[in-house]
Amino acid sequence: MSLRVASRIAARGMPALRATTQRRSIVMVPKLDSEAAMQAEAVQQIRARVQYQKELSKLHEHPIEEEVAEMWRWVNLTFVVGIPIVLLSAFYSAFFDEHPHRFEGELPEYMNVRSKEYPWECGECNLFDMPCWQKCRAAKK
Repeated sequence: MSLRVASRIAARGMPALRATTQRRSIVMVPKLDSEAAMQAEAVQQIRARVQYQKELSKLHEHPIEEEVAEMWRWVNLTFVVGIPIVLLSAFYSAFFDEHPHRFEGELPEYMNVRSKEYPWECGECNLFDMPCWQKCRAAKK
């Protein structure tokens, strides 16, 4: 628990947490002592964290009806705004957007640059380049 959070809790008047607030880093390590004392301090720290989470959850509680109303608001927003946008963009892409395709034939030299061969038997061929694979296998026979 950071010092800022601890001071806010103390200012709110939460006595159960005020006594357990300590300035420590995020990793809570008990002070070096006997094993029983260290274990008791670790348990105390865990209980303080649990109590702090309970206090936070009490501050942010709201009825389930609010949650359901918020959920339906976003469901309606999805159907009214989201789905029409997706459909219109798919329609535009299918009918009005140009789809440039890769040209057939040999690639120019600058487009076929590799730093090393592929790890399969025909190292110069792309994985799904069937004409190249057929030429490579014919050359090996």
